[in-house]
Amino acid sequence: MPAITIGIAGGTGAGKTTLAKAVYEALGSDSNVAYLCHDSYYRDITHLTIDERAQTNFDHPDSLDTDLLIQHVQQLKGGEAVPVPTYDFTEHARPSEVTMVAPKKVVLVEGILIFSDKKLVDQLDVKVFVEADSDIRLMRRISRDTVERGRSVDEVMSQYLSTVRPMHEEFVEPSMRRADVVVHSLDGNSTSVALQMIVNHVKNEAGLEDIAGVDKPSLDQKDEL
Repeated sequence: MPAITIGIAGGTGAGKTTLAKAVYEALGSDSNVAYLCHDSYYRDITHLTIDERAQTNFDHPDSLDTDLLIQHVQQLKGGEAVPVPTYDFTEHARPSEVTMVAPKKVVLVEGILIFSDKKLVDQLDVKVFVEADSDIRLMRRISRDTVERGRSVDEVMSQYLSTVRPMHEEFVEPSMRRADVVVHSLDGNSTSVALQMIVNHVKNEAGLEDIAGVDKPSLDQKDEL
């Protein structure tokens, strides 16, 4: 039986990672799920200076090697392990190290722009889009980038205004039309229902109903989706 593929998309700070992790854990984590993050597939731009890298539009689809991601999804579905690249957001560089991801019954793909490429969408059996109000998404992005990526508030705001917001309006928001399910991250009840539906569907399709390590889906409402 080929792997079941799930795609979880949404704007920056919308909460797709929290939902993706909840799905991952509910399905038995690494025992049953191969987890791919689109962020790992940013193109290598180490030929540019640090200043030039910082000026790159990382929110445009062309900044990501989506063809490689598609190849990896296809290989995992075909039962092959794949070498997933890593990406250093502080240096805007792709180190030489890779992470080997083994094929599993479920392939989970997460990213802002995964629904903007029809070839990738065609590889996904279940497509979920997580939305949130723009002010909430901006606050979450500021919190993440200042803590995890070593950027100042001014740097975050400059990037948000110059590329993040316009690319969201041009590519991310329109891609919501390709989703099977749309979830608003501040509606805890609908989010929990969506999580339950996704997990139950995938468990049934992937034959995970009676496999040890598959948990009842739950979502901590204290989490910021």
